[in-house]
Order: sequence, then structure tokens, then C-alpha cells
Amino acid sequence: MWWSYYDDTTVTNASSLDIDHMVPLAEAWDSGASSWTAQRREAYANDQGQLSSLVAVTARSNRSKADQDPAEWLPPVSDALCRFGAEWTATKLRWGLTADAAERERLLDIAAGCGGTEVEFTPAP
Repeated sequence: MWWSYYDDTTVTNASSLDIDHMVPLAEAWDSGASSWTAQRREAYANDQGQLSSLVAVTARSNRSKADQDPAEWLPPVSDALCRFGAEWTATKLRWGLTADAAERERLLDIAAGCGGTEVEFTPAP
């Protein structure tokens, strides 16, 4: 049994899940990955060094998110916002990726309502 926190859905069939890049590949590209070597881009795409970089979520929620950033898409379950904002931020910081003004503003709005949520990350190798 798996739980998709984006939409608070429990699934019993793994084929109902997608592995979501917390920060989608296209967003990473636009945020600095375009200047990386092919080897570093591959390491990002397959990052298993931080639990929040790749997240099992329902296929429906992953497709809804697509390659959008938090200024364009947020999990539909309000209880997921603090975790999502922290994990998005941790992934960006881990990989030294930038955030545009709208993305930053939305993340700050989310953080304002998240009291004791901490952003934890280990810099990518």
C-alpha cells in the first residue's frame, strides 16, 4: 500500500503511481540545469540521495503538476502545502537551482503559514 500526499490518496496497485521529480526536469533546466554537464543532469534525474527529490504520487496528480512550479501548481490537499513547499525548496537548494520571482513569492506565502516546518537538504555531490 502507498500513500500519495499530494492528493491524500492511498493506492494498493503500484501501476496507479508515478515517480515525480519534486522539481520537474523542465523546471530544473530553466533554473540552471541547462548549464550542467550531461553527467550532472543524469545525476539530478536519478537523485536517490535525498528522499524528497523523487516522490511516489498518483499518476493523476503527477500529470496535473506536469512541469509547473509552485506559482502555477500546488497539491490540491491543503495539508500537503507545507511539506511540498519545504521539499521543493530543499531540492532547489540541494542542486543550486534558482527560483524566479513568482515562484519565490508563492514559496514565501506557503512558508508564512507553516510555523515550524524546516527545510532540510544535503548539497548534491
